[in-house]
Amino acid sequence: MTRVSGLAASITAAALLAVMSSVASAEMISQKTIRYFQIGGRTAEDLDRELERNGPYTKSTGSRHPGATEIKFGGELTYVERNGRCSIGSIKVTLSTRIILPSWKNRRKADRELGLIWDTLSRDIKRHEERHAEIARQHAKKLESVLKRLRPQRNCDILQDKVAEATAKSIEAHDSDQIRFDRVESANFENRMLRLLQYRLSRQSR
Repeated sequence: MTRVSGLAASITAAALLAVMSSVASAEMISQKTIRYFQIGGRTAEDLDRELERNGPYTKSTGSRHPGATEIKFGGELTYVERNGRCSIGSIKVTLSTRIILPSWKNRRKADRELGLIWDTLSRDIKRHEERHAEIARQHAKKLESVLKRLRPQRNCDILQDKVAEATAKSIEAHDSDQIRFDRVESANFENRMLRLLQYRLSRQSR
């Protein structure tokens, strides 16, 4: 699942009353970190209980999950006034993602069957959360591109409104894609896990 924080993008703006290039410069800076939370237990039931008890809490669902991705958009944007027109001077879109994953402290002492189940599940949780981070990165790049294409306006107040509108639409599209991804993943979870377990079993038996 995903936990999304700070999605009201904090694109700060400062009007520069100077002669600058009319072509906006833009960059997107992305930072990703991973944090683990420990769980105990020696049976499948123990693991389920520990994940439900210690997994990260998400406000969007009001419950805890086996993993989460915290996402925060931000950045800086400058305006340039010249010859009675206002244009964007520079754009910096920032993205910070923190992936939260489980770590089972009893893994080394687990029997072969439970170990196989855990390894399969934990890898799938990591893949799922990495995909959330990638979706966010793609939308940060899109936001940078959209802002760069904004045309000059007759004053900076109008252009600032255009920036706010474009940013809000970008964040809304991001949220929709994240929800859609979770919906598809949830619907396919059981079949996906069975396929992964069968694949790993077949590899071990060779």
